[in-house]
Amino acid sequence: MATAPDRVPLNALRVFEAVASHLSFTAAARELGVTTAAVSAQVKALEADIGVPLFRRHTRAVALTQEGAELLPGVRRGLDELTRAVERIRRERVGGMLNLSVPSEFLQRWLLPRLGEFTRQHPEIEVRFGPSRASLDFGRDDFHAAILYGPGQWPALKAERLLDEYVFPVCSPALLARLGPIETLGDFTRYTLIHSRTEPWADWFRRVGGDTTRAESGPPPLEDASATLAAVEQGKGVALARWSLVAADIAAGRLARPMLPSVQQRNAWFLVAPPDQFALPKVVRFRAWLLACCREFPPPTGETLDAD
Repeated sequence: MATAPDRVPLNALRVFEAVASHLSFTAAARELGVTTAAVSAQVKALEADIGVPLFRRHTRAVALTQEGAELLPGVRRGLDELTRAVERIRRERVGGMLNLSVPSEFLQRWLLPRLGEFTRQHPEIEVRFGPSRASLDFGRDDFHAAILYGPGQWPALKAERLLDEYVFPVCSPALLARLGPIETLGDFTRYTLIHSRTEPWADWFRRVGGDTTRAESGPPPLEDASATLAAVEQGKGVALARWSLVAADIAAGRLARPMLPSVQQRNAWFLVAPPDQFALPKVVRFRAWLLACCREFPPPTGETLDAD
């Protein structure tokens, strides 16, 4: 760390640059919003600190000495770099890169189709996505915020509820046309159950009052929602899905609901960040846009059962 005598006199150098630009103490004072006497005092202090005169003072004119002329380019480069650094920080708070951690299935199926409107409204903000992690460390991972599915409580983090989530069976339209709608729980016997680690059948059958024994048999569960929904789209059977991930596919006719009842989940989608990062202007703007999108996203139609 520099000691006091080694510190660069930034204010005096700024005054020196202004005088050198105008070759006038009076004009420099006007630019800086100070008195001519204050400008003169700063220059004298700088000359004393450096040990050489920087200007030749005449009655009606000021000229740089050789030492002053040699110093000026370096001072200008340094002041320019400081200005750019400060502006970079200012832009980074308001705009620049916004780093978000978002689960891939929610990103691909819900957020990305809507993100173009945010970019149109806020071209100064460039959104960059990183993978969702089981243990999120904002200091290590350099994220400004995250979108997480869970109970809403994460240690040392602020969480704001975005979307409630609902789970119900889905299948391909072709399979529904071939096997018919599921009007009673017994009708599930016509369908192959596709198992998923994220949305287990046993929990759903338990909630709707069905037999859970069949839910415990069958092929190994698929690892994530993307793999499960891919199998559904291929007509391999019926699976449970979250409303946020399939609403667009159902609206477009790529997926169908063989039965309408859904179960609202205890978990939900949350915007999560350290409390101070919620105050960053770019996070504030993204949060406001995201909440507006969530308000425009209605729950599924049909009967809704509460989670256990």
